[in-house]
Amino acid sequence: MPILDINAVDSAKSVAKALRAHRYLPDDGLATAIFLALRLHRPLLLEGEPGVGKTEVARVLADWIGGPFIRLQCYEGIDVSQAVYEWDYARQLLHLRTAEATGRADGVSTDELEDELYHERFLVRRPLLQAIAHGDGPPPVLLVDEVDRADDEFEAFLLEILADYSVTVPEIGTFSALEPPVVVVTSNRTRDVHDALKRRCLYHWVEHPDQAREVGIITMRAPEVSARLAAQVAAATASIRDMGLYKPPGVAETIDWARALTLLDDEDLVEAHVIDTLGTLLKYREDQQRVRNHDLSSVLSAARAVSRS
Repeated sequence: MPILDINAVDSAKSVAKALRAHRYLPDDGLATAIFLALRLHRPLLLEGEPGVGKTEVARVLADWIGGPFIRLQCYEGIDVSQAVYEWDYARQLLHLRTAEATGRADGVSTDELEDELYHERFLVRRPLLQAIAHGDGPPPVLLVDEVDRADDEFEAFLLEILADYSVTVPEIGTFSALEPPVVVVTSNRTRDVHDALKRRCLYHWVEHPDQAREVGIITMRAPEVSARLAAQVAAATASIRDMGLYKPPGVAETIDWARALTLLDDEDLVEAHVIDTLGTLLKYREDQQRVRNHDLSSVLSAARAVSRS
Protein backbone atom coordinates (compact mmCIF):
# COMPACT_ATOMS: atom_id res chain seq x y z
CA MET A 1 0.00 0.00 0.00
CA PRO A 2 1.46 3.40 -0.94
CA ILE A 3 2.30 5.71 1.95
CA LEU A 4 1.11 9.31 1.81
CA ASP A 5 3.31 12.27 2.66
CA ILE A 6 0.79 14.45 4.47
CA ASN A 7 2.79 17.61 3.79
CA ALA A 8 2.49 16.91 0.06
CA VAL A 9 -1.31 17.24 0.16
CA ASP A 10 -1.74 20.54 -1.64
CA SER A 11 -5.47 21.31 -1.81
CA ALA A 12 -8.96 20.41 -0.69
CA LYS A 13 -9.62 19.22 -4.25
CA SER A 14 -6.83 16.66 -3.97
CA VAL A 15 -8.33 15.47 -0.68
CA ALA A 16 -11.76 15.09 -2.27
CA LYS A 17 -10.25 13.19 -5.20
CA ALA A 18 -8.35 10.83 -2.90
CA LEU A 19 -11.38 10.15 -0.72
CA ARG A 20 -13.49 9.39 -3.78
CA ALA A 21 -10.81 6.94 -4.89
CA HIS A 22 -11.33 5.20 -1.55
CA ARG A 23 -15.12 5.13 -2.00
CA TYR A 24 -16.02 8.11 0.16
CA LEU A 25 -17.85 11.05 -1.40
CA PRO A 26 -17.26 14.23 0.64
CA ASP A 27 -18.79 17.63 0.09
CA ASP A 28 -16.53 20.67 -0.37
CA GLY A 29 -16.76 21.75 3.26
CA LEU A 30 -15.67 18.38 4.63
CA ALA A 31 -12.84 18.05 2.11
CA THR A 32 -11.59 21.50 3.11
CA ALA A 33 -11.76 20.69 6.83
CA ILE A 34 -9.78 17.48 6.30
CA PHE A 35 -7.17 19.28 4.19
CA LEU A 36 -6.64 21.93 6.87
CA ALA A 37 -6.50 19.36 9.67
CA LEU A 38 -3.82 17.39 7.82
CA ARG A 39 -1.66 20.36 6.95
CA LEU A 40 -2.03 22.15 10.28
CA HIS A 41 -1.59 18.89 12.23
CA ARG A 42 -4.70 19.61 14.26
CA PRO A 43 -7.39 17.20 15.49
CA LEU A 44 -10.61 17.33 13.49
CA LEU A 45 -13.86 17.39 15.46
CA LEU A 46 -16.80 16.14 13.41
CA GLU A 47 -20.29 16.64 14.78
CA GLY A 48 -23.56 15.59 13.23
CA GLU A 49 -26.47 13.22 13.54
CA PRO A 50 -25.74 9.48 13.69
CA GLY A 51 -25.29 7.87 10.29
CA VAL A 52 -23.94 10.81 8.31
CA GLY A 53 -20.51 9.21 7.78
CA LYS A 54 -18.35 10.73 10.54
CA THR A 55 -16.69 7.47 11.61
CA GLU A 56 -16.09 6.41 8.03
CA VAL A 57 -13.96 9.54 7.48
CA ALA A 58 -11.30 8.15 9.83
CA ARG A 59 -11.35 4.70 8.22
CA VAL A 60 -10.91 6.16 4.76
CA LEU A 61 -8.11 8.47 5.93
CA ALA A 62 -6.24 5.47 7.34
CA ASP A 63 -6.56 3.65 4.01
CA TRP A 64 -5.33 6.73 2.16
CA ILE A 65 -2.46 7.65 4.47
CA GLY A 66 -1.30 4.06 4.80
CA GLY A 67 -1.05 4.07 8.60
CA PRO A 68 -2.94 1.90 11.08
CA PHE A 69 -6.50 2.71 12.05
CA ILE A 70 -6.87 2.98 15.85
CA ARG A 71 -10.32 3.43 17.37
CA LEU A 72 -11.17 4.59 20.86
CA GLN A 73 -14.89 4.07 21.45
CA CYS A 74 -16.05 6.40 24.21
CA TYR A 75 -18.72 5.54 26.75
CA GLU A 76 -19.86 6.70 30.16
CA GLY A 77 -17.26 5.80 32.78
CA ILE A 78 -14.32 5.27 30.42
CA ASP A 79 -11.01 5.85 32.20
CA VAL A 80 -7.25 5.67 31.74
CA SER A 81 -7.08 1.89 31.92
CA GLN A 82 -9.43 1.54 28.94
CA ALA A 83 -8.11 4.50 26.97
CA VAL A 84 -4.36 4.75 27.62
CA TYR A 85 -2.73 1.78 29.31
CA GLU A 86 -2.95 -0.83 32.04
CA TRP A 87 -0.69 -3.54 33.41
CA ASP A 88 -1.15 -7.19 32.48
CA TYR A 89 -1.65 -8.46 36.01
CA ALA A 90 -2.06 -12.09 34.94
CA ARG A 91 1.33 -12.10 33.22
CA GLN A 92 2.93 -10.27 36.15
CA LEU A 93 1.58 -12.90 38.56
CA LEU A 94 2.81 -15.69 36.29
CA HIS A 95 6.24 -14.05 36.22
CA LEU A 96 6.33 -13.98 40.03
CA ARG A 97 5.28 -17.60 40.37
CA THR A 98 7.83 -18.67 37.79
CA ALA A 99 10.56 -16.84 39.73
CA GLU A 100 9.45 -18.56 42.93
CA ALA A 101 9.20 -22.00 41.33
CA THR A 102 12.67 -21.80 39.82
CA GLY A 103 14.21 -20.42 43.00
CA ARG A 104 15.36 -17.25 41.26
CA ALA A 105 13.26 -15.10 43.59
CA ASP A 106 15.45 -16.15 46.54
CA GLY A 107 18.49 -14.36 45.11
CA VAL A 108 16.73 -11.20 43.98
CA SER A 109 15.81 -8.20 46.14
CA THR A 110 12.22 -7.05 46.41
CA ASP A 111 13.01 -3.82 44.53
CA GLU A 112 14.64 -5.72 41.68
CA LEU A 113 11.67 -8.07 41.42
CA GLU A 114 9.24 -5.15 41.35
CA ASP A 115 11.31 -3.50 38.63
CA GLU A 116 10.96 -6.66 36.56
CA LEU A 117 7.19 -6.63 37.01
CA TYR A 118 6.91 -3.09 35.67
CA HIS A 119 8.83 -3.79 32.50
CA GLU A 120 7.37 -2.60 29.21
CA ARG A 121 6.61 -6.18 28.15
CA PHE A 122 3.86 -6.26 30.78
CA LEU A 123 2.36 -2.97 29.60
CA VAL A 124 -0.96 -3.26 27.76
CA ARG A 125 -1.18 -0.37 25.32
CA ARG A 126 -4.68 0.98 24.83
CA PRO A 127 -5.68 3.17 21.85
CA LEU A 128 -4.26 6.52 23.00
CA LEU A 129 -0.86 5.08 23.88
CA GLN A 130 -0.83 2.99 20.68
CA ALA A 131 -1.40 6.17 18.65
CA ILE A 132 1.26 8.18 20.48
CA ALA A 133 3.98 5.49 20.64
CA HIS A 134 3.37 4.15 17.14
CA GLY A 135 7.04 3.93 16.16
CA ASP A 136 8.24 4.09 12.58
CA GLY A 137 6.14 4.26 9.45
CA PRO A 138 3.21 6.47 8.52
CA PRO A 139 1.26 8.05 11.35
CA PRO A 140 -1.81 6.21 12.56
CA VAL A 141 -5.30 7.64 12.28
CA LEU A 142 -6.78 7.83 15.77
CA LEU A 143 -10.56 7.88 15.90
CA VAL A 144 -12.00 9.12 19.21
CA ASP A 145 -15.56 8.04 18.53
CA GLU A 146 -18.61 9.56 20.23
CA VAL A 147 -16.68 11.70 22.70
CA ASP A 148 -20.00 13.15 23.86
CA ARG A 149 -20.73 9.84 25.60
CA ALA A 150 -17.71 10.20 27.91
CA ASP A 151 -17.84 12.24 31.10
CA ASP A 152 -16.29 15.65 31.73
CA GLU A 153 -13.23 14.27 33.50
CA PHE A 154 -12.26 12.07 30.58
CA GLU A 155 -12.79 14.92 28.14
CA ALA A 156 -10.38 17.07 30.17
CA PHE A 157 -7.85 14.24 30.21
CA LEU A 158 -8.20 13.81 26.45
CA LEU A 159 -7.57 17.52 25.98
CA GLU A 160 -4.30 17.17 27.91
CA ILE A 161 -3.22 14.25 25.72
CA LEU A 162 -4.01 16.12 22.49
CA ALA A 163 -2.12 19.19 23.67
CA ASP A 164 1.35 17.62 23.49
CA TYR A 165 0.81 14.01 22.31
CA SER A 166 2.65 12.48 25.24
CA VAL A 167 1.77 9.99 27.96
CA THR A 168 3.65 9.40 31.19
CA VAL A 169 3.68 5.92 32.70
CA PRO A 170 5.14 6.49 36.20
CA GLU A 171 6.90 3.12 36.37
CA ILE A 172 8.56 3.48 32.94
CA GLY A 173 8.69 7.09 31.77
CA THR A 174 7.17 9.35 29.14
CA PHE A 175 6.09 8.26 25.68
CA SER A 176 6.03 11.10 23.14
CA ALA A 177 4.93 11.01 19.53
CA LEU A 178 7.78 11.64 17.10
CA GLU A 179 5.10 12.36 14.53
CA PRO A 180 1.60 13.18 15.80
CA PRO A 181 -1.20 10.85 14.77
CA VAL A 182 -4.00 12.09 12.56
CA VAL A 183 -6.86 12.55 15.02
CA VAL A 184 -10.56 12.50 14.20
CA VAL A 185 -12.96 13.15 17.08
CA THR A 186 -16.67 12.52 16.52
CA SER A 187 -19.73 13.60 18.45
CA ASN A 188 -23.44 12.91 17.95
CA ARG A 189 -24.12 15.92 20.17
CA THR A 190 -26.01 14.05 22.86
CA ARG A 191 -24.38 16.74 25.02
CA ASP A 192 -22.25 19.77 24.23
CA VAL A 193 -18.53 19.13 23.94
CA HIS A 194 -16.57 21.60 26.08
CA ASP A 195 -15.24 24.75 24.45
CA ALA A 196 -11.67 23.90 25.47
CA LEU A 197 -11.71 20.74 23.36
CA LYS A 198 -13.35 22.55 20.47
CA ARG A 199 -10.63 25.21 20.57
CA ARG A 200 -7.99 22.50 20.32
CA CYS A 201 -9.64 21.04 17.21
CA LEU A 202 -10.74 22.16 13.81
CA TYR A 203 -14.52 21.82 13.64
CA HIS A 204 -16.95 20.68 10.98
CA TRP A 205 -20.66 19.87 11.15
CA VAL A 206 -21.48 16.92 8.90
CA GLU A 207 -24.89 17.23 7.26
CA HIS A 208 -26.96 14.50 5.71
CA PRO A 209 -26.00 14.50 2.02
CA ASP A 210 -28.23 16.23 -0.49
CA GLN A 211 -30.07 13.97 -2.92
CA ALA A 212 -27.51 14.22 -5.71
CA ARG A 213 -24.63 13.30 -3.43
CA GLU A 214 -26.60 10.51 -1.78
CA VAL A 215 -27.31 9.01 -5.19
CA GLY A 216 -23.57 9.12 -5.86
CA ILE A 217 -22.84 7.45 -2.52
CA ILE A 218 -25.36 4.67 -3.18
CA THR A 219 -23.99 3.91 -6.64
CA MET A 220 -20.40 4.06 -5.33
CA ARG A 221 -20.95 1.77 -2.34
CA ALA A 222 -23.60 -0.49 -3.91
CA PRO A 223 -22.82 -0.73 -7.64
CA GLU A 224 -25.42 -3.46 -8.10
CA VAL A 225 -28.16 -0.86 -7.52
CA SER A 226 -29.37 0.76 -10.73
CA ALA A 227 -29.02 4.52 -11.11
CA ARG A 228 -32.79 4.76 -11.49
CA LEU A 229 -33.56 2.99 -8.23
CA ALA A 230 -30.74 4.85 -6.43
CA ALA A 231 -32.31 8.18 -7.42
CA GLN A 232 -35.71 7.07 -6.18
CA VAL A 233 -34.38 5.69 -2.90
CA ALA A 234 -32.42 8.91 -2.21
CA ALA A 235 -35.47 11.05 -2.93
CA ALA A 236 -37.77 8.92 -0.76
CA THR A 237 -35.24 8.88 2.08
CA ALA A 238 -34.92 12.67 1.98
CA SER A 239 -38.70 12.97 2.35
CA ILE A 240 -38.79 10.42 5.16
CA ARG A 241 -36.09 12.33 7.07
CA ASP A 242 -38.42 15.34 7.12
CA MET A 243 -41.21 13.44 8.90
CA GLY A 244 -40.00 14.27 12.41
CA LEU A 245 -38.70 10.80 13.19
CA TYR A 246 -37.11 9.73 16.45
CA LYS A 247 -34.08 8.43 14.53
CA PRO A 248 -33.83 9.65 10.92
CA PRO A 249 -32.08 7.13 8.66
CA GLY A 250 -28.38 7.60 7.97
CA VAL A 251 -26.47 6.98 4.80
CA ALA A 252 -25.64 3.39 5.77
CA GLU A 253 -29.35 2.62 6.17
CA THR A 254 -30.11 4.20 2.81
CA ILE A 255 -27.51 1.97 1.14
CA ASP A 256 -28.95 -1.12 2.89
CA TRP A 257 -32.44 -0.18 1.75
CA ALA A 258 -31.35 0.23 -1.86
CA ARG A 259 -29.60 -3.14 -1.73
CA ALA A 260 -32.65 -4.81 -0.20
CA LEU A 261 -34.96 -3.47 -2.91
CA THR A 262 -32.48 -4.56 -5.58
CA LEU A 263 -32.53 -8.10 -4.15
CA LEU A 264 -36.31 -8.01 -4.58
CA ASP A 265 -35.72 -7.22 -8.29
CA ASP A 266 -37.25 -3.75 -8.02
CA GLU A 267 -36.37 -1.17 -10.65
CA ASP A 268 -38.86 1.29 -9.18
CA LEU A 269 -40.16 1.84 -5.66
CA VAL A 270 -43.03 -0.58 -5.09
CA GLU A 271 -45.20 0.39 -2.13
CA ALA A 272 -45.67 -3.17 -0.85
CA HIS A 273 -41.93 -3.80 -0.94
CA VAL A 274 -41.20 -0.43 0.63
CA ILE A 275 -43.44 -1.29 3.59
CA ASP A 276 -41.93 -4.78 3.89
CA THR A 277 -38.35 -3.46 3.91
CA LEU A 278 -38.78 -0.47 6.21
CA GLY A 279 -36.80 -2.37 8.84
CA THR A 280 -33.64 -1.88 6.80
CA LEU A 281 -34.16 1.89 6.79
CA LEU A 282 -35.81 2.64 10.15
CA LYS A 283 -34.78 0.97 13.40
CA TYR A 284 -37.64 2.09 15.65
CA ARG A 285 -41.18 0.73 15.44
CA GLU A 286 -42.63 4.17 16.10
CA ASP A 287 -40.74 5.64 13.14
CA GLN A 288 -41.92 2.84 10.87
CA GLN A 289 -45.50 3.41 12.00
CA ARG A 290 -45.22 7.14 11.36
CA VAL A 291 -44.04 6.50 7.81
CA ARG A 292 -46.85 3.99 7.20
CA ASN A 293 -49.43 6.47 8.52
CA HIS A 294 -48.02 9.24 6.34
CA ASP A 295 -49.22 9.72 2.77
CA LEU A 296 -46.69 7.15 1.63
CA SER A 297 -48.17 6.81 -1.86
CA SER A 298 -47.51 10.49 -2.56
CA VAL A 299 -43.96 10.25 -1.25
CA LEU A 300 -43.22 7.28 -3.49
CA SER A 301 -44.89 8.88 -6.51
CA ALA A 302 -42.75 11.99 -6.08
CA ALA A 303 -39.64 9.84 -5.70
CA ARG A 304 -40.43 7.85 -8.84
CA ALA A 305 -40.92 11.11 -10.73
CA VAL A 306 -37.33 12.14 -9.82
CA SER A 307 -35.84 9.34 -11.91
CA ARG A 308 -37.94 10.39 -14.91
CA SER A 309 -37.00 14.07 -14.74
